[in-house]
Amino acid sequence: MATTERKPETRLTSTISGLPVDELYSPENVRIDYERALGNPGEYPFTRGIYETMYRGRLWTMRQFAGFGTAEETNERFRYLLEHGQTGLSTAFDMPTLMGLDSDHARSLGEVGREGVAIDSLGDMETLFSGIPLGEVSTSMTINSPAAMLLAFYVCVGDEQDVPRTELRGTVQTDILKEYIAQKEYIFPPEPSMRLVVDMIEFCTRELPRMHPISISGYHIREAGSNAAQELAFTLADGFAYVDAALERGLEVDEFAPRLSFFFNAHIDFFEEIAKYRAARRIWARELRDRYGAKDPRSWLMRFHTQTAGVSLTAQQPHVNIVRTALEAMAAVLGGTQSLHTNSFDEALALPTEEAVRLALRTQQVIAHETGVANTIDPLGGSWFVEDLTNRLEAAAYEYFARIEKLGGVVPAIKENFFQREIAEASFLYQSEVEREERVIVGVNRYELDDEPPLEILRIDPTLEQKQIDRVQALRAKRDSAAAESALAALKEAAAVEDRNLMPPIIDAAKAYVTMGEMCDALREVWGVWRETPVF
Repeated sequence: MATTERKPETRLTSTISGLPVDELYSPENVRIDYERALGNPGEYPFTRGIYETMYRGRLWTMRQFAGFGTAEETNERFRYLLEHGQTGLSTAFDMPTLMGLDSDHARSLGEVGREGVAIDSLGDMETLFSGIPLGEVSTSMTINSPAAMLLAFYVCVGDEQDVPRTELRGTVQTDILKEYIAQKEYIFPPEPSMRLVVDMIEFCTRELPRMHPISISGYHIREAGSNAAQELAFTLADGFAYVDAALERGLEVDEFAPRLSFFFNAHIDFFEEIAKYRAARRIWARELRDRYGAKDPRSWLMRFHTQTAGVSLTAQQPHVNIVRTALEAMAAVLGGTQSLHTNSFDEALALPTEEAVRLALRTQQVIAHETGVANTIDPLGGSWFVEDLTNRLEAAAYEYFARIEKLGGVVPAIKENFFQREIAEASFLYQSEVEREERVIVGVNRYELDDEPPLEILRIDPTLEQKQIDRVQALRAKRDSAAAESALAALKEAAAVEDRNLMPPIIDAAKAYVTMGEMCDALREVWGVWRETPVF
């Protein structure tokens, strides 16, 4: 029986990464080597998932990114989320904190508490987790350049709560390479920044065995405009660079590799995203086992967190974002994520309201308990289409690995703006497709509304900024100034010596209530700051 296809001008027959999509997939055009390429869940190469029982044994951790205003406001939001069934905390920090600036710094004006919580000192961290037992929750902190300082604050709060360091659980993002590649929230040059990352890996290996010292993050690479193939390749290349750096420090791969974790985007191209996660697990397992000689099977496992795509959210008809987020979250679950954050429908306009956050969390709960997708392990395994996409994304990643290696590795490639150019070109191509209406964005270039009702959004009280400024200045006035100065001097002295792990002096400074900005300023004096050359 003859059928009529959609008009050519209304269809795109390729993925967002530009991979052609055939009309039909079958054994005639796809070969599946089950033993080599798939295997069983929980077995090498872990294409089908890193655990034997996956969600039949335990659901993914449901995290909602939270943070705004001062530590008091965010502490209230944390408690609200825990009361509504969230199983892990995920902390967003404001721009001054991300850039290693205290709230009373001139460059912080107008940004304090706007896009996340302001954390200047151990005092703020104590308030942030007041009444929240750190031995019972897993906490993720999205922080990179000043990650060592925020980890130190967290360790100190755990010490104050008498929680053994061996029981502290969570993830610190710490992925400085993707900052140079995509997000641009860097402070120091790449080499000393990498030193700080390895210091954290070494420290956590020795003292915080349940803490993931780094979350190697493709999410921000994707948000900067990359496609799925680039997100996959660049993220894994960064991961290998961290492994190389830790090995150069003298650590054994099986000492630290089990505590490395990843963070991926869940974009709107449903099947390509699922294939991306499958390819990532397979590549990581192969390289850790065969290239790096890891013997512990836990080192082969790629554990990853997923967040739905912020760049897919639209300011137009924002309630449609609920649909986008649900589909993206479903892709993350079908792809085998270990934890998940679902964006709120109003985040293209402002920080989310409590109602929007609750609905985003309910989205995950509906997927977990009502859809049936968690009842069987890897339900899409063996799909001719998904397996073919997985193979092609894997091949595309290895092509990028070869190009990066030819440039001398990740850091030299960053200095030559290789990643930045590739992302810019992919972003331009995607936007061109949208503007030509080859790629339809509902409510943006098709199915628009002329008169949209205004949406009630969260507005941050502007008086909170002055409140936080007063707080940090009061802290400096009442602390033991001699102890603070001594701790800062010790930190600068250690930073000037290559073979000193900086986590102990940073923790000492935190206990003396030295602020995060003061610590970063001390390191700026020793290491300088990074100035990126323009991409074009």
